[in-house]
Amino acid sequence: MATFEPVRKSAIAEEISARLLSLIQEKQLKPGDKLPPERELAATMQVSRPSLREALRALSMMNVVEIRQGDGTYVTSLEPDLLVEHLDFVISLDDSTIHHLFEVRRILEVGIAGLAAQRASDAQTAKLEAMFNQSVECRRDAVAFLQIDLAMHELMAEATGNPLLKRVMASMSRMGLASRSRTGASQSVRDRTVTDHRAIVAAIKAHDPDAAAQAMLDHLDHVERSLGRTADLQDLAERN
Repeated sequence: MATFEPVRKSAIAEEISARLLSLIQEKQLKPGDKLPPERELAATMQVSRPSLREALRALSMMNVVEIRQGDGTYVTSLEPDLLVEHLDFVISLDDSTIHHLFEVRRILEVGIAGLAAQRASDAQTAKLEAMFNQSVECRRDAVAFLQIDLAMHELMAEATGNPLLKRVMASMSRMGLASRSRTGASQSVRDRTVTDHRAIVAAIKAHDPDAAAQAMLDHLDHVERSLGRTADLQDLAERN
């Protein structure tokens, strides 16, 4: 049974949100659990109902809870994709955040490529090759190419055999949509990506972790440089 303790009177909504998040982290509240009725919850936490509503609205925007009119408030599934749903928008607002994202991708995806080269099954390698061939065929279609690009990176994470890496990669893919959308609009970037992916897939098929890691690092470097050039062209266009 979750313990809804009284909340201090300063920064009430933030305190309520923090307490509810703590209950989720402590597993006192689990995915799908229904919170007590608003009146009861406010009384237990010794807060006003308007403050409680403000806190619940904030958690709803974070996709931590779902407010169902006439039914109550429920903890969501807490799936990573759901929780990072709005981060692609946040990232799109700030180029420095995108560059921070690339730092994370280098740490994560270079390691994933190396592990995938060590652990990928024949079936996974064949599927990765098929995806690559499909990407070559649709390289003129920015939307289709983006979908295959994401699927290839997620398959590499799956090939590591580590379910946590697979889930983290799915979340990273969601956050990277903003930067991928900006660079993927360029035909030259898609052509460069095909070349990079060819090297990555070949290294994974050869079960060469060092070559796979280096090919992934080269790929991310190329994409980030392309993103910088895209931003420079946009600035120039705006000034003119």
